[in-house]
Amino acid sequence: MKKVAIIGSSGSGKSTFARRLGSATNLEVIHLDRIHWLPNWTETPKDEWRQKNLEIVQKKSWIIDGNYGGTMEIRLDAADTIIFLDMPRTICVYRILKRVALYRPGARPDLADGCDEKFDWEFVKWVWNYPVRSSRGLNNY
Repeated sequence: MKKVAIIGSSGSGKSTFARRLGSATNLEVIHLDRIHWLPNWTETPKDEWRQKNLEIVQKKSWIIDGNYGGTMEIRLDAADTIIFLDMPRTICVYRILKRVALYRPGARPDLADGCDEKFDWEFVKWVWNYPVRSSRGLNNY
């Protein structure tokens, strides 16, 4: 186990699990949210984001937490271990609301600098609907 991809809904525990697994294995932990987002929740341009993913997976070992469907195949194809945290949506929504209470205002350790925790109903809906969206994209793995 040298290249581990951890995927799942927001609030499923990906970042926490990645940190604990990294601590236990001494593998580098890469939080995709830290490198995808620029300050003020600005997205990295798509071509640049794809290139970053291609570079990351070339490393000898890693634990990557995060989804980002447009580049997921790069990571899943390179991984020797895929961990899907399939948590009930009620737990995921609870955890993202808890995160807002814990870190607002301010940033979580797995987020990019300049991206403060925020509450957004659209994000809550996105998390709630994750099981429907994810089942379509993960059937090949």
